[in-house]
Amino acid sequence: MDKLKWILDQLHALADRDKLLGIAHFGIDIKGRLGIPIPELRRIAKQTGTDHPLALQLWDSAVPEARILATMLAEPPLITPSQMDAWVADFNSWDLCDSACGNLFDKTPCAWDKVAQWAAGDAEFTRRAGYALLAWLAWHDKNASDEKFIASFPIIMSGVTDPRNFVKKAVNWAIRNIGKRNLALNKAALELSERILEIDDKTARWIARDAIRELTGEKILNRLRKKAEK
Repeated sequence: MDKLKWILDQLHALADRDKLLGIAHFGIDIKGRLGIPIPELRRIAKQTGTDHPLALQLWDSAVPEARILATMLAEPPLITPSQMDAWVADFNSWDLCDSACGNLFDKTPCAWDKVAQWAAGDAEFTRRAGYALLAWLAWHDKNASDEKFIASFPIIMSGVTDPRNFVKKAVNWAIRNIGKRNLALNKAALELSERILEIDDKTARWIARDAIRELTGEKILNRLRKKAEK
């Protein structure tokens, strides 16, 4: 059986329309959605294995869950910068955006270049992709230096007054994840947040206050102190 058809048949068999109202509650566009939870998509991905041509076909199907699955099957060395841009242009929900950035894009050679490119974009989900990618790099790129993240602070500053919900939350997410890497970056992220707090803008103040609240929490600080002692 054709592999693409086999996967799409599986997805449609798993469709649960009753879940769509719950999905919509989290600000996700349910147009074309099947209502399949992420664990089911991960199960299919594990069963299928990486398959870049299949991932491209799944993306072209335009089924949202098939596109999330595509981000799990695609191979980072094989996806081109132009394909990444094309996929970002198709984003219409935060979960698809974040899945692509965290499953795939942050493992590509051009990931850091895309942070700057997409964060400077106009469309809401293009900008979100830039900051979500930065947040995922802070979580996944274990080899990146502290200086690399500090060099991204002007990119963060450029987005702190964007009031669009999915942009401001991604900017905040990037600051928080950077501040969770180690004690030095925690201090740098808090200093950045204090500078943002001085901006006379409602969105900027929300971003800064939320980041400060989390990054000064004892749970995070204790984890970073233990990490520093190793």
